[in-house]
Amino acid sequence: MSELEYIGHHIHVRISSLQRMLDLSVVELPRNKIKKVGQELCALEGLLEEFEKCVGQQKERLTHLKELEDSFVMDLEDVQHIMDNIPAHIPRKKGPDKERGKEKERQHWWMRECEPFYSESEAVMTQNEAVDVQPVQLDDVKKSNKTAVREMAFITMSEFESIPQYMKGRATYGQLNAVVQSINTSVTAKYKILRQSLKSLNSNARKLHQRFRNQETKDTKGQYFVVEDDIREFTQLKVDKRFQGILNMLRHCQRLRELRGGGITRYMLL
Repeated sequence: MSELEYIGHHIHVRISSLQRMLDLSVVELPRNKIKKVGQELCALEGLLEEFEKCVGQQKERLTHLKELEDSFVMDLEDVQHIMDNIPAHIPRKKGPDKERGKEKERQHWWMRECEPFYSESEAVMTQNEAVDVQPVQLDDVKKSNKTAVREMAFITMSEFESIPQYMKGRATYGQLNAVVQSINTSVTAKYKILRQSLKSLNSNARKLHQRFRNQETKDTKGQYFVVEDDIREFTQLKVDKRFQGILNMLRHCQRLRELRGGGITRYMLL
């Protein structure tokens, strides 16, 4: 029996006792009986005060629990919103070796031709895939620095919000960084082919190698750049008006600049 039920039962017993005494009041009661009625009334008054105090405490506790419930609901909604809006470019947990083996079989021909150049800890990202890179061993730091390919940094939320609305249009934060990811994929694939000897490449890779060299100028020396054909070759991204609009936003965020010449536009990383 809870505290409130106990007090209620006790009050009910006292009221019943008083009711019986009042029923007997038609007859003359001795002094001791009248005194007992007074004592019962005083005890009943004390119980009522205790009852009111207990009810007040329960109300405060109920209010506190309601506030706690509202806080939990808000936290749950925030977590759900975060889960539903995780940017695609955030690195994800690596899957089992079997899954990575299947994904490796689905890579482009240029990835298979360049297989000796890749380490087992690297994977090429498509538009909806994430970067999967294992920690570099200390003994290979110097070698990795020589073969590392520069990549474009992803756009931060503060940078995205600083872009004028007329320039953003309907483009979202995720779409903007998806283009950044595709450009990085193209740059990585292009320069890893360029760094191989022609003898290790097949005829298709050699044609790409020659095309890359023909697109270089004195202004591109020491710089990393891609053209629209590279993005079509190495990614599934559509090079359309929306793509051009996103390039304008990337220029606004100082991620790249254009270099025109020879009938092509080179997108150089800054």
